[in-house]
Amino acid sequence: MPILSTAATRFADAVYADRLRRASAEAESRGIGALLVTPSADYEYLLGYRAPAMERLTCLIVASEAPPALVVPLLEEPLARNALGAMAEEIEILPWDETADPFHLVRDRLKGQLRIGLQDQMWSRFVLRLKALLEPAELVDAGPAIGAVRRVKQPEEVERLAAAAAAADDAMLAILAERLSGTTEVEVSRRISSLLVEAGHETAEFAIVASGPNSASPHHDPGDRVITSGDALVLDIGGLRAGYSSDTTRTAFVSEAPPDFAALYDVLQRAHLAACEAVAPGIPARDVDRAARHVIDEAGYGAAFTHRTGHGIGMETHEEPYIVESNAEPLVAGNAFSIEPGIYIEGVWGARIEDIVVCTETGGERLNSTSTELAIVD
Repeated sequence: MPILSTAATRFADAVYADRLRRASAEAESRGIGALLVTPSADYEYLLGYRAPAMERLTCLIVASEAPPALVVPLLEEPLARNALGAMAEEIEILPWDETADPFHLVRDRLKGQLRIGLQDQMWSRFVLRLKALLEPAELVDAGPAIGAVRRVKQPEEVERLAAAAAAADDAMLAILAERLSGTTEVEVSRRISSLLVEAGHETAEFAIVASGPNSASPHHDPGDRVITSGDALVLDIGGLRAGYSSDTTRTAFVSEAPPDFAALYDVLQRAHLAACEAVAPGIPARDVDRAARHVIDEAGYGAAFTHRTGHGIGMETHEEPYIVESNAEPLVAGNAFSIEPGIYIEGVWGARIEDIVVCTETGGERLNSTSTELAIVD
């Protein structure tokens, strides 16, 4: 993920203080005495700035019985203090110079802790050193504890997701208004990336353009194929705006769609609507997947729906909760995720509709507002 300026992404200090408290409480409820978090989306979520990931150890320590501490290379200390602002007074910063061993700083801070959670993207070189130094403490995955906090979006996060979705909608409407036949997939992909930035994203993260038989490949890499009349066209686009992700997919057809594709698309549209309407607090996440899959199965396309119905979204494009048959956890207000059923006929064509939906106290709120009707383009 690219580095954005802290000023462009940071919330008020109180937001991060609350996140640190909730992460500590969640860890404690799981019998974890401390969380160790190295530079990652989790780190940025908890502290409000993106530290560089490098061979020098930077490690946030969130313990249940002590204030947060930050082990940081001496040369990175000014960046940390500047980014944290007033929060630096609430976090004990432990700088280390080039001749010191930062792992001993972590060990000394964790004396007496018998169960410690490691951030799930921590480099193995760090994990192995910590494992040796922290014995006999049990090292466990911190992901479930941090994920339980991150997957419930607070109002300020929903606002940013909504703004990112609106910007992606603007880019989608703009590309669908342009002449696409006669251009290559990669040319259209590059144009979409420009439109995402023009619409307010700091960065365009992806712009899938899959035409004709390529539209049957859900994660097709745009190539030199020329888009022509009679092609189905799947456009899956997204980027980062103020630190939060967008992700939306629309399907178009170049010139008039034949009856068999129109029938397939009608099924897909009904499946998408069924999944959106199934969203409610308290229902298992898999029930949303089942709602979409039932419509597609009933129409005889079950084997052509080859992926989960959705993924959580926030600071990362893919995060918890996942909308898939294996996820029986109940949805709660504040969960934000994609709903993106697809139907793919190998070697012929495919179609997908994707929106970002937030679970509220009363149901689901769709953040994308563009029409889900099949777009007819030139």
